[in-house]
Amino acid sequence: MPKRSIRSHFLTERKSRSSQNCADSSSEIQRRFMCSGLFRDARCLALYSAIHNEVSTDEIVGQALDSDKSLVFPRVNGEALEFVAIESPTELISGAFGVKEPKGCNVIPVEKVDLIVVPGVAFDQKGHRLGYGRGYYDRALAKCQSPCLKVGFAYDFQLVEELPATDYDETLSMLITESQTLNFSAC
Repeated sequence: MPKRSIRSHFLTERKSRSSQNCADSSSEIQRRFMCSGLFRDARCLALYSAIHNEVSTDEIVGQALDSDKSLVFPRVNGEALEFVAIESPTELISGAFGVKEPKGCNVIPVEKVDLIVVPGVAFDQKGHRLGYGRGYYDRALAKCQSPCLKVGFAYDFQLVEELPATDYDETLSMLITESQTLNFSAC
């Protein structure tokens, strides 16, 4: 099945979910992440602002700021994502594609991020993700340097056996859903 068809199917499925269902599942995914060593050990953490029933990261933001972690959010700059440090959620304003982006100017090179949490439309058992089709995250993830962890957040229904992938599609280190954590680092 072509990526466009897969994307359309999963976007429709996600949109059909109730806000309460998404909120409950998002809370569980965030809880699983914050209880893990991943969150505890991260010094510079990149999160995203959820749109269209994506898994929320709102609960993590407060915890990260209270834990004195460096917290960065992506902002579209031409054909690339740049990551900008924030000290408060109030520093996020509506930006490209209606996504909340940081308004500040403290740009942190993605190479300095040691854990990046990424959204997606669908994910597979091999660590591939299907995004919105513009390649922003794939280009950013390609610049991440080891030992940076690339962690996807997804609802259980977004996980499939296999997605079509190209050489430009970056593989995740891990995927966290409301019921499981998949580790792809050994793949």
